[in-house]
Amino acid sequence: MAETAAIATQGAIRTRGSVLTSFARQRELSLAAIMVVLGALVSIVAPQFLTISNLTAVAALASIYAIASVGEALVVITRNIDLSVEATIGVVAYCVASILERHVLDAPAAIVLGIGIGLLLGMVNGVIVALLRVPSIVATLGTLSIFRGLDYVIAGSHQVPLAGLPPGFTDPARTNLLGFLPVFVVVALVVVVVGTVILRSTRFGRQVYAVGSNPEAAAILGIPARLVEFSAFSVCGLLAGVAGVMWVMFFGTINGTAGTGIVLSIVAAVVVGGVSTLGGSGTIAGAALGAFFLGLTANALPLVGLSQFWLQAIYGIVILVAVSVDAIILRRLQRATAERRAR
Repeated sequence: MAETAAIATQGAIRTRGSVLTSFARQRELSLAAIMVVLGALVSIVAPQFLTISNLTAVAALASIYAIASVGEALVVITRNIDLSVEATIGVVAYCVASILERHVLDAPAAIVLGIGIGLLLGMVNGVIVALLRVPSIVATLGTLSIFRGLDYVIAGSHQVPLAGLPPGFTDPARTNLLGFLPVFVVVALVVVVVGTVILRSTRFGRQVYAVGSNPEAAAILGIPARLVEFSAFSVCGLLAGVAGVMWVMFFGTINGTAGTGIVLSIVAAVVVGGVSTLGGSGTIAGAALGAFFLGLTANALPLVGLSQFWLQAIYGIVILVAVSVDAIILRRLQRATAERRAR
């Protein structure tokens, strides 16, 4: 009897996940098409938009958001959210910059330490959400304030200038391979490829989708939901650490406010990329694509004469529309499932 229930539950998880994932992929294709159309339209008004120099600069900055969005997507797929990711980026950015300015460690060691700090902060979130069972939106809203406060305490009014960093440390942010491919984009692509392989081809990846689709059903199947959630938050923190190191390389001058206000952009990138806010579906490649789309949009607005303040409205609209669409799809799927059982 229990085995029959488990099989039925597993089938329900797969049905819901396949339907929502199929829709997410369609959203990714639509997003790619919109990016092409957007580029063509903006270039009519502002020809400089499609120049290599502009696109490489936009892509380099968007790569930082893309890497953070990959971690955020992993958390959202498990039916959670991490609002503290911007503070993690800020803490890592200042710590790495300060260590380098004071010559405490050399550049490679400082980079490893920064990524380790991100992992540690992600593990803190994982413990609070997965083990203490605090709702993720409440837990990470709290750690957002704690981590940001920690950043302010450590930094104070001090600002690490570009001249305080080792010579050549910021070069990767402005280095292009083959003359047009930013090194940062290559790093983002590696993260996306590795993450995609893990989610699609490993047991852990299947468990992530199962937990997001239905945590109770996943427990019936013997999936360690708490460990999966803890791992997702840990990886999110680790990738935020990578993004924090890249933030230092890109901006050079760092203070205690680094990364402030970017969490809305990261969450918007995740949902516009097709990751369901209801959990259980979406891809990290879609989240990264969403980050590049929003990066292009942010760059296009001033070129066509619109204020950057429109970005906040765009992010809010994107999130509301994505959540509404996900809710509609879920209700229809539940209705179809109920009708099928009634027969």
